[in-house]
Amino acid sequence: MMNFRDFNISDDILKAIDEMGFEKTTPIQKKAIPLELEGRDVTAQAQTGSGKTIAFTIPILEKIFIPDKSPQAIILCPTRELSVQVAGEIENVGKYIKKLKVLAVYGGQPIGKQTRVLKKGVHIIVGTPGRVIDHIQRGNLDLIGVETVVLDEADEMLDMGFRDDIETILNDTPYRRQTLLFSATIPQEIKKIAKNYQNNPKFIKIDSNKKNNPKITQYSFKTNHKYKFDDLCKLFGVYDIKSALIFCNTKKGVDFVFKNLKKRGYSSQELHGDMTQKTRDNVMNKFRNGNISFLVATDVASRGLDISNLDFIINYDVPQNYDSYVHRIGRTARAGSSGYAFTLVTSQDILSFNNIKKQSKVKIIEKKIPTDNEMEMIENKRIMDEVKKSIKIDNLDKEVNLIKKSSSKDLSSEEIAAALLKKIREN
Repeated sequence: MMNFRDFNISDDILKAIDEMGFEKTTPIQKKAIPLELEGRDVTAQAQTGSGKTIAFTIPILEKIFIPDKSPQAIILCPTRELSVQVAGEIENVGKYIKKLKVLAVYGGQPIGKQTRVLKKGVHIIVGTPGRVIDHIQRGNLDLIGVETVVLDEADEMLDMGFRDDIETILNDTPYRRQTLLFSATIPQEIKKIAKNYQNNPKFIKIDSNKKNNPKITQYSFKTNHKYKFDDLCKLFGVYDIKSALIFCNTKKGVDFVFKNLKKRGYSSQELHGDMTQKTRDNVMNKFRNGNISFLVATDVASRGLDISNLDFIINYDVPQNYDSYVHRIGRTARAGSSGYAFTLVTSQDILSFNNIKKQSKVKIIEKKIPTDNEMEMIENKRIMDEVKKSIKIDNLDKEVNLIKKSSSKDLSSEEIAAALLKKIREN
């Protein structure tokens, strides 16, 4: 594993990288950064969470000429959320580069605000293809000085129908540019774009089966459709889940899970494609900041999400296919951390889930949902563990004296403790 100091990069960038807590490079960073620093075109196949944003950010920042206030690099992303995330990470890496200007442009925000910033001068543009073209057509954005173009999550952009927009933007940039393409999968359409718009690109593939890839423990749980929601709540207790991203296949499913979580007193919110961009932004910010414990979402609404320190992903519904499964579970175990991915499987899901298991390179371990009696034992053990911990570290003299005074021939201290345990379980 390489250290960032092994690269020929500026002290300002190294200082920012150190402050962000990064020391060792990920595989994609190790392979891509040296090539990009040389000016080579790169096509990289790497999963979400592999560290690719840093992989293209460092070489871009090394080339930026601050006195020139016209756009020198443009990064295209499939969603507003990913655009904001990437722009934020670029700003973090470039925080010590004086007067660096980075702007995220996307739909759902008044175009006038973005226009005013563009008129003042921006070095790096990060945005969705549709909004980028909108600014070009309005005369707000001139790409004649662009030296680097990045297609981030290229396969998702193509899935969302952005191919024509991408080609329009590429054709609007100088011929002698550096073109970097990052994608979780490399279908034929991606290969065509690489052939038509890249100059002798170097292909990099990060094997998703390597040990240094995300450490995600994957469990499946057989359930009955009638009791599926109850079983979901049991998992919260068994695995002490305080926060999770929960996936459903439909908006109707999201509504059902969200409303029932609220009824049971769980701090939760929903995220789906019918919500306005402003509402989605508010929900995401609350979840990122820890103000919401459980976020229930559809695949479309969750595209481009990057949430740090997310330990649990739960597939309330089995995904439609393996690619969707990989994208969902890739929301945990980011930047070298570990995480858990749980999938609830009903009898109607067995065929589709078996297809996912066949394609998975990592074993999905089948676990049993605990019975009600087992749940009671688990909860009792959890409470008793907390009691034992309190005995060791807390001053309980007042409480001990109270129990002694309350004890009598007809009321033992054991009976008092049992009643207290019952009261705790009921609350």
